[in-house]
Amino acid sequence: MRVIAGKYRGRPLRSLRGTDIRPTSDRLRETLFNVLTAGNPSALQGSVWLDLFAGTGAVGIEALSRGARQIYFVENSAPAVNLIEQNLSSLGVAEGYQILRDDLLRILWRQKRQHVHTDVVFLDPPYRMQYAYEEALTALADSPLVWAMTLVIAEHEKTFDPGDEFGALRRIRKLLQGNAALSFYRIGGQPDLSK
Repeated sequence: MRVIAGKYRGRPLRSLRGTDIRPTSDRLRETLFNVLTAGNPSALQGSVWLDLFAGTGAVGIEALSRGARQIYFVENSAPAVNLIEQNLSSLGVAEGYQILRDDLLRILWRQKRQHVHTDVVFLDPPYRMQYAYEEALTALADSPLVWAMTLVIAEHEKTFDPGDEFGALRRIRKLLQGNAALSFYRIGGQPDLSK
């Protein structure tokens, strides 16, 4: 596993054995960031991210590498938190991130009190935790952290559909790759990214 592009391009990232941490593959991460940048390497400059179920931190680290201003890594597992810290340390990343280890609803409440507004929210729960998609997407739909231009992206198994709509949050695109899929959501469902 490695950083695909940007400041830390080609640098290796560590992972853990087991099924609880299933990092987004290099290929799927590359596809995700190709969609987000649409040929503009500076498209993510200054963006603010919420990386839920962060695991290895690979997606948030990729965003930092490409110029994101702030990443909030949200992870409950102590070994995963240690892994994120190791990956950031190995790259020499000293700022532009926070690692938040708590229940998602408490984190959203705290972020709301700090007036955080996100540009991108990425969530990738362990596939066995299918219920976590509905919980997270419903909470995000009701959260002021997600505004009209926030893009919410869920990675999931190709054979599992997290759903089209959660309150005002509507799916605008679904992208399949191998056994995985990415579902893109936005408040009000605009603009449609599949066109």
